[in-house]
Amino acid sequence: MTPGPALAAEPIVALDVPTLDDALRLADRIGEDCRFVKVGLELFTAAGPAAVERFRARGADVFLDLKFHDIPNTVRGAVRSAAALGARLVTVHASGGAEMLAAAVEGAGGAEAACGVLGVTILTSMTGASAGSAWGRPAVNVREEVLRLAGTAAAAGCHGVVCSGEEVAAVRAEWPRLSPLVPGVRFAGGDRQDQARVVTPGEAASRGARYVVVGRAVTAAEDPRGAMARVVGELAGG
Repeated sequence: MTPGPALAAEPIVALDVPTLDDALRLADRIGEDCRFVKVGLELFTAAGPAAVERFRARGADVFLDLKFHDIPNTVRGAVRSAAALGARLVTVHASGGAEMLAAAVEGAGGAEAACGVLGVTILTSMTGASAGSAWGRPAVNVREEVLRLAGTAAAAGCHGVVCSGEEVAAVRAEWPRLSPLVPGVRFAGGDRQDQARVVTPGEAASRGARYVVVGRAVTAAEDPRGAMARVVGELAGG
């Protein structure tokens, strides 16, 4: 792959498709800007470790987005296996607590390991009301909850956190060591679909995102290559 322009944040393409063949074809349609891919629950459940291995063999980085949430020993082992596969980033739910997050970091090989652990704060599909309902509480202040969970992740030695573009600036201000990943990215005027808290690629980068995940705005576009080039252009100017 030839070097691309200097970007304010790294774009990650979400390959949320049902088969590995579908994922490989989609990556080919996007072209050489598809250098960093997300393998999530749908694809990993269908294809397993082969999904990571095939993209690593192509020279792409892999964000393994399985959102681990279990007892610390189980999460430690799962992250160790993900790191052995060559995943560059993995996710664990920050609500699993400090001990679980620290176990994940240990499984990855430590805070400075090649595989970075990201603590998931509040899903971008959720609002304060829906988060409160899920937790049996009144509507929560999303920003405050994200910052609280980010603090737990930082104390545990995580590489970063997953949060929306609405909270990323506050996370960077409070916890500058953390590398935030922002999903729920859409172009201006685009369909929000099932996301509640969305920003454009350029907004995410300008607010402090280290990584941005682009999904259907690119993968469902009539011209995925052109849509990805638009993402890269926004991030280069961000």
